[in-house]
Amino acid sequence: MYKQLFCLSLICLFGIKVSAQDTLELSPPTSINKSKLRAVVITETSLYLGSMAYLQFVWYKDTERVPFHFYDDSKGYLQIDKMGHAYGAYVESYLCYKWLRNAGVSKKKSLLFGGTMGIILQTPIEIFDGIYEGWGFSWSDMAANTAGSLLFLGQEILFDEQLFQYKFSFYRSTYAPESNGLLGDNTLESLFLDYNGHTYWLSTNINNFVLKDKIPDWLNVAVGYSANGMFGEFENKTSWGGVELPKTERYRQFLLSLDIDWTKIPTKSKFLKGLFQALNFIKIPAPAIELNGRGKLKGHWIYF
Repeated sequence: MYKQLFCLSLICLFGIKVSAQDTLELSPPTSINKSKLRAVVITETSLYLGSMAYLQFVWYKDTERVPFHFYDDSKGYLQIDKMGHAYGAYVESYLCYKWLRNAGVSKKKSLLFGGTMGIILQTPIEIFDGIYEGWGFSWSDMAANTAGSLLFLGQEILFDEQLFQYKFSFYRSTYAPESNGLLGDNTLESLFLDYNGHTYWLSTNINNFVLKDKIPDWLNVAVGYSANGMFGEFENKTSWGGVELPKTERYRQFLLSLDIDWTKIPTKSKFLKGLFQALNFIKIPAPAIELNGRGKLKGHWIYF
């Protein structure tokens, strides 16, 4: 997941820039804007080539190449890693589709060439994993990548909008400072290494299904999935770097919380529209109810 987060970070940084300069309109133009389309093609190509160059010349620089092989990590990190793969593919497909639509490309072609970009961008990463020692091609990663793109594509085809928005939240877990660097020495490192701090959400407005305009369009309810107590991929390590690690129980967490659909907040500012679009991939901190694998029901005044 570390490599996917890096590539996704590049996509999001460019996404904020593109969104701020060229707001992703609710009603896309009916004719192709060649300058916008050229910018989209250059951006997507640069991101792709940049990501591949990073993997080959930086990430795998000191890793030995081996014959193509497979790796079954479907049960790793209580599937938090797979949720992350799906999230990355969803965001990439969403942004690339919106960029093409904003350039005037037809919906059908935007779905074909933009909505599938999550799979297209993630697949080479899995292939690289398959030819380097210590990694391996993962079918479960591929399934998660595909699911993320299909979550976006399916909703656009069926509803012409994203009724369920896939979001992410992170808060460095209490385990990280006790991990001797295994889960990261600081918040930025922990973002990539501390899966205990990851939560993935499906966020939607209740008006879409039940109350019908009884609550504000920007107020959402979200269901989330997270996990805790993890000091290793499949089972907890007892020590790291010569330091004994705490003994913990690995368990899943299912959450219900409030959220905001930033794109439903009215504004005439192109900058704010672009910023709100970027913020909409992140779940806001809010009160939450948790049901966990220990069979306990608990509340959080604020859950990150």
